[in-house]
Amino acid sequence: MSEEADRQKYDVSRETFDRLTQYVELVRKWNPRINLVSRRSLDVIWERHIADSVQVFNLSEPVDKWVDLGSGGGFPGMVCAILGREKMPSASFICIESDQRKVAFLRTVVRECDVQCQVIAQRIEQVEPQEADVLSARALTDLSGLLGFAERHLKTSGTALFPKGEAWKKEVDDARKQWKFDLVPVTSLTEPQAVVLKLKGIARV
Repeated sequence: MSEEADRQKYDVSRETFDRLTQYVELVRKWNPRINLVSRRSLDVIWERHIADSVQVFNLSEPVDKWVDLGSGGGFPGMVCAILGREKMPSASFICIESDQRKVAFLRTVVRECDVQCQVIAQRIEQVEPQEADVLSARALTDLSGLLGFAERHLKTSGTALFPKGEAWKKEVDDARKQWKFDLVPVTSLTEPQAVVLKLKGIARV
């Protein structure tokens, strides 16, 4: 597929696509040292990680504050910040990550790709409440754990966007024992058995 076709597939400007491309190159460069993504998925990074993150971004309306938890290599948080520079220019993006090596990587991306994103180097439960409009997290913990983080960091009126694998229904059933929430499961564009859980109205039972 040509670069122009790729760019159109993600529906971004050339400038944004160039930032995504530069970000991918940084992941490839750093990955042998700090294992940001699995070696196998590195070969399909656009399909597996970039596209996966883009679909999370596309499930949100423009917001003022987007917070990504346990950002790791930056999926989906850094991808959302790169897209947000074009599509949500007034929004602030924050990535929270406690692993200092991954923090160094994320801050390198912010600097070299000219991304408007704050990287907070702390444990999620120790960061002051963020009052986020959107909270995202990928491959971090089970849904019950994520809802505990949402209770701390998400606005009452906010939306949580959590990609989940094929066992997502069990996680939802388990979470409903402790939590109530409005849920829309959106079938993943990159993995038919997976979903992005779109949650609002999160509260303890």
